[in-house]
Amino acid sequence: MFGVVLALGQAVVARHRAAGGADLAALAAAEHWARGATAACARAERIAAAQETRLVRCALTGQVSDVTVASGRGPFTAEVRARAGPPPERPPAGAAPKGAASAGAVWEGAASAGALPEGALRAGAAAEGAAAEGAVAKRAP
Repeated sequence: MFGVVLALGQAVVARHRAAGGADLAALAAAEHWARGATAACARAERIAAAQETRLVRCALTGQVSDVTVASGRGPFTAEVRARAGPPPERPPAGAAPKGAASAGAVWEGAASAGALPEGALRAGAAAEGAAAEGAVAKRAP
């Protein structure tokens, strides 16, 4: 019973080490994307080795790195894949898409519900689909 618990613990440690190594290697490669794929993957390999893991695969697509790192030996080998790069572009929090027509709708440029951007209309505004009283409309040109 103790042997099984010990083996399970060894597998868990290998998995966690591979996950940490993969995350750090992916971040390192993404940070060095401007130097080219060869330099970025070399950096990822050095970081993986410092974490006592092995870089199995490294690919760069633009600024996004995709790496696979292995840890452990024999039946306790664990491989983990990680990706890193800039976040995808998203609209600002709380911004409603064009054409939204509900009371209190926040339009482009407004920082929070009820906030009025410069030049915005209020109370019965009918700009770009704003149909409810109190809607904050898109800035007028």
